[in-house]
Amino acid sequence: MILVTGAAGFIGYHVARALATRGDAVLGIDSLNDYYDPALKRARLAQLGGGNFVFERCDLVDRAAVQTLFARHAIDAVVHLAAQAGVRYSLSHPHAYVDANVAGFLNLLEALRAHPVRHCVYASTSSVYGANVKQPFAVGDRVDHPVSLYAATKRANELMAYVYARQFGLVLTGLRFFTVYGPWGRPDMAAFKFTRAILAGEPIEVYNFGDMRRDFTYIDDVVDAVVRVLDRAPASEDGVPHRLLNVGNSRPEPLLRFIEVLADAIGKKPQMRLLPLQPGDVKETSADIEPMRREYGWEPRTTIEAGLPEFVRWYRGYYGID
Repeated sequence: MILVTGAAGFIGYHVARALATRGDAVLGIDSLNDYYDPALKRARLAQLGGGNFVFERCDLVDRAAVQTLFARHAIDAVVHLAAQAGVRYSLSHPHAYVDANVAGFLNLLEALRAHPVRHCVYASTSSVYGANVKQPFAVGDRVDHPVSLYAATKRANELMAYVYARQFGLVLTGLRFFTVYGPWGRPDMAAFKFTRAILAGEPIEVYNFGDMRRDFTYIDDVVDAVVRVLDRAPASEDGVPHRLLNVGNSRPEPLLRFIEVLADAIGKKPQMRLLPLQPGDVKETSADIEPMRREYGWEPRTTIEAGLPEFVRWYRGYYGID
Protein backbone atom coordinates (compact mmCIF):
# COMPACT_ATOMS: atom_id res chain seq x y z
CA MET A 1 0.00 0.00 0.00
CA ILE A 2 1.19 3.50 -0.88
CA LEU A 3 0.35 6.34 1.48
CA VAL A 4 -0.31 9.71 -0.16
CA THR A 5 -0.48 12.58 2.32
CA GLY A 6 -2.38 15.66 1.23
CA ALA A 7 -4.47 13.48 -1.07
CA ALA A 8 -7.26 16.07 -1.25
CA GLY A 9 -4.78 18.71 -2.39
CA PHE A 10 -3.91 19.66 -5.94
CA ILE A 11 -0.81 17.54 -6.54
CA GLY A 12 -1.88 14.87 -4.04
CA TYR A 13 -5.13 14.25 -5.87
CA HIS A 14 -3.40 13.78 -9.21
CA VAL A 15 -0.67 11.53 -7.80
CA ALA A 16 -3.17 9.37 -5.90
CA ARG A 17 -5.29 8.99 -9.05
CA ALA A 18 -2.29 8.00 -11.16
CA LEU A 19 -1.12 5.39 -8.65
CA ALA A 20 -4.59 3.93 -8.15
CA THR A 21 -5.22 3.84 -11.90
CA ARG A 22 -2.09 1.79 -12.53
CA GLY A 23 -3.22 -0.73 -9.90
CA ASP A 24 -1.52 0.32 -6.67
CA ALA A 25 -3.47 0.20 -3.42
CA VAL A 26 -3.50 3.83 -2.26
CA LEU A 27 -4.31 5.20 1.18
CA GLY A 28 -4.94 8.92 1.04
CA ILE A 29 -4.97 11.18 4.08
CA ASP A 30 -5.71 14.88 4.45
CA SER A 31 -6.72 17.28 7.21
CA LEU A 32 -9.23 19.05 4.92
CA ASN A 33 -8.36 22.40 6.46
CA ASP A 34 -9.89 25.65 5.24
CA TYR A 35 -6.79 27.38 3.83
CA TYR A 36 -8.90 27.39 0.67
CA ASP A 37 -12.42 26.13 -0.08
CA PRO A 38 -12.76 22.62 1.43
CA ALA A 39 -15.51 21.94 -1.11
CA LEU A 40 -12.86 21.78 -3.84
CA LYS A 41 -10.89 19.29 -1.76
CA ARG A 42 -13.97 17.15 -1.23
CA ALA A 43 -14.75 17.29 -4.94
CA ARG A 44 -11.28 15.95 -5.70
CA LEU A 45 -11.81 13.11 -3.22
CA ALA A 46 -15.16 12.31 -4.84
CA GLN A 47 -13.30 11.74 -8.10
CA LEU A 48 -10.97 9.30 -6.33
CA GLY A 49 -13.51 7.30 -4.38
CA GLY A 50 -13.68 3.53 -4.72
CA GLY A 51 -11.46 1.09 -6.54
CA ASN A 52 -7.88 1.04 -5.32
CA PHE A 53 -8.18 4.27 -3.31
CA VAL A 54 -9.32 4.67 0.28
CA PHE A 55 -9.35 7.89 2.29
CA GLU A 56 -8.94 8.67 5.97
CA ARG A 57 -9.08 12.11 7.49
CA CYS A 58 -5.87 12.62 9.43
CA ASP A 59 -3.84 15.66 10.45
CA LEU A 60 -0.10 15.01 10.52
CA VAL A 61 0.21 17.48 13.39
CA ASP A 62 -1.60 14.90 15.55
CA ARG A 63 1.33 12.70 16.58
CA ALA A 64 -0.77 9.91 18.06
CA ALA A 65 -3.03 9.75 15.01
CA VAL A 66 -0.04 9.39 12.70
CA GLN A 67 1.47 6.56 14.75
CA THR A 68 -1.91 4.80 14.86
CA LEU A 69 -2.30 5.14 11.10
CA PHE A 70 1.01 3.38 10.47
CA ALA A 71 0.26 0.69 13.04
CA ARG A 72 -3.08 -0.13 11.37
CA HIS A 73 -1.92 -0.23 7.75
CA ALA A 74 0.81 -2.15 5.93
CA ILE A 75 2.35 0.87 4.22
CA ASP A 76 5.07 0.05 1.70
CA ALA A 77 5.89 3.53 0.35
CA VAL A 78 4.94 7.15 0.99
CA VAL A 79 4.38 10.22 -1.17
CA HIS A 80 4.31 13.13 1.25
CA LEU A 81 2.52 16.11 -0.27
CA ALA A 82 0.64 17.49 2.75
CA ALA A 83 1.85 20.96 3.72
CA GLN A 84 0.81 24.48 4.46
CA ALA A 85 1.46 25.99 1.06
CA GLY A 86 1.67 29.53 -0.24
CA VAL A 87 4.26 32.25 0.19
CA ARG A 88 2.07 35.26 0.95
CA TYR A 89 -0.08 33.47 3.54
CA SER A 90 3.06 32.85 5.60
CA LEU A 91 3.35 36.60 6.21
CA SER A 92 0.12 36.60 8.21
CA HIS A 93 -0.12 33.00 9.49
CA PRO A 94 3.42 31.90 10.39
CA HIS A 95 2.40 29.33 13.00
CA ALA A 96 0.44 27.35 10.41
CA TYR A 97 3.70 26.72 8.54
CA VAL A 98 5.69 25.59 11.55
CA ASP A 99 2.85 23.35 12.71
CA ALA A 100 2.09 21.66 9.37
CA ASN A 101 5.46 21.74 7.64
CA VAL A 102 7.88 21.22 10.51
CA ALA A 103 5.99 19.45 13.30
CA GLY A 104 3.85 17.49 10.83
CA PHE A 105 6.89 16.32 8.89
CA LEU A 106 8.67 15.35 12.10
CA ASN A 107 5.67 13.22 13.09
CA LEU A 108 5.79 11.50 9.71
CA LEU A 109 9.54 10.85 9.99
CA GLU A 110 9.08 9.37 13.44
CA ALA A 111 6.33 7.09 12.10
CA LEU A 112 8.64 6.01 9.29
CA ARG A 113 11.37 5.34 11.83
CA ALA A 114 9.04 3.01 13.72
CA HIS A 115 7.51 1.51 10.55
CA PRO A 116 10.14 1.57 7.77
CA VAL A 117 9.07 1.74 4.12
CA ARG A 118 11.02 1.13 0.93
CA HIS A 119 10.91 4.78 -0.12
CA CYS A 120 9.39 8.11 0.88
CA VAL A 121 9.17 10.87 -1.71
CA TYR A 122 8.39 14.25 -0.20
CA ALA A 123 7.54 17.64 -1.64
CA SER A 124 9.95 20.51 -1.40
CA THR A 125 9.81 23.70 -3.45
CA SER A 126 11.72 26.00 -5.76
CA SER A 127 11.19 28.65 -3.09
CA VAL A 128 14.18 27.23 -1.18
CA TYR A 129 16.45 28.93 -3.74
CA GLY A 130 15.27 32.25 -2.35
CA ALA A 131 17.37 35.24 -3.36
CA ASN A 132 19.68 33.28 -5.69
CA VAL A 133 20.30 35.15 -8.94
CA LYS A 134 22.14 32.40 -10.86
CA GLN A 135 19.84 30.75 -13.40
CA PRO A 136 18.84 27.99 -13.79
CA PHE A 137 18.64 26.85 -10.18
CA ALA A 138 20.62 23.66 -9.58
CA VAL A 139 20.28 21.36 -6.58
CA GLY A 140 23.88 22.06 -5.64
CA ASP A 141 23.29 25.82 -5.40
CA ARG A 142 23.29 27.55 -2.01
CA VAL A 143 19.91 27.65 -0.32
CA ASP A 144 20.71 29.69 2.78
CA HIS A 145 18.95 32.92 1.76
CA PRO A 146 15.20 32.16 1.93
CA VAL A 147 12.88 35.11 1.40
CA SER A 148 9.78 33.61 3.04
CA LEU A 149 8.95 31.52 6.07
CA TYR A 150 7.33 29.00 3.74
CA ALA A 151 10.69 28.50 2.01
CA ALA A 152 12.47 28.23 5.35
CA THR A 153 10.13 25.47 6.55
CA LYS A 154 10.56 23.49 3.35
CA ARG A 155 14.34 23.80 3.57
CA ALA A 156 14.01 22.60 7.15
CA ASN A 157 12.20 19.53 5.77
CA GLU A 158 15.14 18.78 3.51
CA LEU A 159 17.59 19.00 6.41
CA MET A 160 15.35 16.91 8.67
CA ALA A 161 15.06 14.25 5.97
CA TYR A 162 18.82 14.14 5.55
CA VAL A 163 19.31 13.65 9.29
CA TYR A 164 16.78 10.80 9.46
CA ALA A 165 18.33 9.16 6.41
CA ARG A 166 21.79 9.44 7.91
CA GLN A 167 20.95 8.39 11.46
CA PHE A 168 18.20 5.84 10.90
CA GLY A 169 18.58 4.70 7.30
CA LEU A 170 15.25 6.09 6.08
CA VAL A 171 15.16 6.16 2.27
CA LEU A 172 13.99 9.62 1.24
CA THR A 173 13.87 11.77 -1.90
CA GLY A 174 12.85 15.43 -1.88
CA LEU A 175 11.41 16.99 -5.03
CA ARG A 176 11.69 20.74 -5.50
CA PHE A 177 8.56 21.61 -7.48
CA PHE A 178 8.48 24.70 -9.71
CA THR A 179 5.12 26.57 -10.02
CA VAL A 180 2.77 23.68 -10.71
CA TYR A 181 -0.52 24.43 -12.52
CA GLY A 182 -3.31 22.53 -14.24
CA PRO A 183 -6.85 21.18 -13.77
CA TRP A 184 -8.02 20.92 -10.15
CA GLY A 185 -5.39 23.52 -9.21
CA ARG A 186 -5.19 25.66 -6.10
CA PRO A 187 -7.32 28.83 -5.92
CA ASP A 188 -4.42 30.84 -4.48
CA MET A 189 -2.19 30.29 -7.53
CA ALA A 190 -1.86 32.45 -10.64
CA ALA A 191 -3.78 30.42 -13.22
CA PHE A 192 -6.77 30.03 -10.92
CA LYS A 193 -6.80 33.60 -9.58
CA PHE A 194 -6.34 35.16 -13.00
CA THR A 195 -9.01 32.99 -14.63
CA ARG A 196 -11.55 33.80 -11.93
CA ALA A 197 -10.87 37.54 -12.19
CA ILE A 198 -10.84 37.71 -15.99
CA LEU A 199 -14.14 35.83 -16.27
CA ALA A 200 -15.66 38.13 -13.65
CA GLY A 201 -14.45 41.25 -15.47
CA GLU A 202 -12.21 42.19 -12.54
CA PRO A 203 -8.60 43.39 -12.76
CA ILE A 204 -5.84 40.89 -12.11
CA GLU A 205 -3.01 41.83 -9.74
CA VAL A 206 0.32 41.63 -11.57
CA TYR A 207 3.34 41.95 -9.30
CA ASN A 208 6.70 43.56 -10.04
CA PHE A 209 4.80 45.43 -12.78
CA GLY A 210 4.81 42.23 -14.83
CA ASP A 211 8.60 41.90 -14.89
CA MET A 212 8.71 38.31 -13.67
CA ARG A 213 9.53 34.89 -15.14
CA ARG A 214 8.34 31.56 -13.82
CA ASP A 215 9.10 27.95 -14.68
CA PHE A 216 5.43 26.99 -14.99
CA THR A 217 5.15 23.19 -14.77
CA TYR A 218 2.06 21.27 -15.86
CA ILE A 219 0.56 18.82 -13.40
CA ASP A 220 0.76 15.77 -15.69
CA ASP A 221 4.51 16.25 -16.03
CA VAL A 222 4.84 16.58 -12.27
CA VAL A 223 2.89 13.37 -11.65
CA ASP A 224 5.09 11.53 -14.15
CA ALA A 225 8.18 12.74 -12.25
CA VAL A 226 6.80 11.73 -8.85
CA VAL A 227 5.88 8.22 -9.98
CA ARG A 228 9.22 7.63 -11.71
CA VAL A 229 11.14 8.71 -8.63
CA LEU A 230 8.92 6.76 -6.23
CA ASP A 231 9.56 3.56 -8.17
CA ARG A 232 13.32 3.83 -7.82
CA ALA A 233 14.89 4.56 -4.45
CA PRO A 234 17.89 6.89 -4.52
CA ALA A 235 21.43 5.59 -4.57
CA SER A 236 23.18 6.50 -1.35
CA GLU A 237 25.34 9.60 -1.46
CA ASP A 238 28.22 9.22 0.99
CA GLY A 239 26.29 6.33 2.49
CA VAL A 240 23.16 8.43 3.13
CA PRO A 241 20.00 7.28 1.27
CA HIS A 242 18.67 10.79 0.66
CA ARG A 243 18.40 12.77 -2.55
CA LEU A 244 17.11 16.14 -3.78
CA LEU A 245 15.89 16.76 -7.33
CA ASN A 246 14.34 19.65 -9.26
CA VAL A 247 11.01 19.09 -11.02
CA GLY A 248 10.34 21.99 -13.36
CA ASN A 249 9.44 22.73 -16.94
CA SER A 250 12.94 24.09 -17.64
CA ARG A 251 11.38 26.75 -19.89
CA PRO A 252 10.80 29.88 -17.79
CA GLU A 253 8.06 32.07 -19.22
CA PRO A 254 7.56 35.83 -18.81
CA LEU A 255 4.53 36.44 -16.61
CA LEU A 256 2.98 38.70 -19.23
CA ARG A 257 3.25 35.90 -21.80
CA PHE A 258 1.55 33.54 -19.35
CA ILE A 259 -1.28 36.05 -18.96
CA GLU A 260 -1.56 36.48 -22.74
CA VAL A 261 -1.87 32.74 -23.35
CA LEU A 262 -4.39 32.38 -20.51
CA ALA A 263 -6.49 35.29 -21.79
CA ASP A 264 -6.52 33.79 -25.30
CA ALA A 265 -7.77 30.50 -23.85
CA ILE A 266 -10.50 32.34 -21.95
CA GLY A 267 -11.36 34.54 -24.92
CA LYS A 268 -11.41 37.76 -22.95
CA LYS A 269 -8.94 40.60 -22.61
CA PRO A 270 -7.68 41.07 -19.03
CA GLN A 271 -7.54 44.26 -17.03
CA MET A 272 -4.22 44.46 -15.20
CA ARG A 273 -3.42 46.19 -11.95
CA LEU A 274 0.36 46.55 -11.91
CA LEU A 275 1.92 46.35 -8.45
CA PRO A 276 5.42 46.23 -6.94
CA LEU A 277 7.11 42.95 -6.00
CA GLN A 278 5.47 41.39 -2.97
CA PRO A 279 7.50 40.44 0.13
CA GLY A 280 8.54 36.81 -0.17
CA ASP A 281 8.39 36.77 -3.98
CA VAL A 282 11.34 36.43 -6.34
CA LYS A 283 11.70 37.83 -9.83
CA GLU A 284 12.59 34.65 -11.70
CA THR A 285 12.69 30.87 -11.31
CA SER A 286 14.22 28.34 -13.66
CA ALA A 287 14.98 24.67 -13.01
CA ASP A 288 18.08 22.71 -13.88
CA ILE A 289 16.50 19.29 -14.47
CA GLU A 290 19.46 17.46 -16.02
CA PRO A 291 19.62 14.88 -13.17
CA MET A 292 15.96 13.98 -13.75
CA ARG A 293 16.59 13.62 -17.47
CA ARG A 294 19.76 11.60 -17.04
CA GLU A 295 18.75 9.30 -14.21
CA TYR A 296 15.00 8.88 -14.67
CA GLY A 297 14.47 9.52 -18.36
CA TRP A 298 12.00 12.25 -17.39
CA GLU A 299 11.23 15.11 -19.72
CA PRO A 300 8.52 17.75 -19.22
CA ARG A 301 6.35 17.79 -22.33
CA THR A 302 3.63 20.37 -21.73
CA THR A 303 4.01 24.00 -22.79
CA ILE A 304 1.78 26.74 -21.40
CA GLU A 305 0.18 26.93 -24.86
CA ALA A 306 -1.06 23.37 -24.31
CA GLY A 307 -1.52 23.37 -20.53
CA LEU A 308 -3.40 26.62 -19.91
CA PRO A 309 -6.32 25.80 -22.26
CA GLU A 310 -6.69 22.51 -20.38
CA PHE A 311 -6.92 24.40 -17.11
CA VAL A 312 -9.48 26.84 -18.50
CA ARG A 313 -11.54 23.94 -19.89
CA TRP A 314 -11.57 22.30 -16.46
CA TYR A 315 -12.40 25.59 -14.70
CA ARG A 316 -15.38 26.31 -16.94
CA GLY A 317 -16.65 22.77 -16.49
CA TYR A 318 -16.20 22.67 -12.74
CA TYR A 319 -17.95 26.01 -12.17
CA GLY A 320 -20.50 25.57 -14.96
CA ILE A 321 -19.37 28.60 -16.96
CA ASP A 322 -20.13 28.66 -20.69
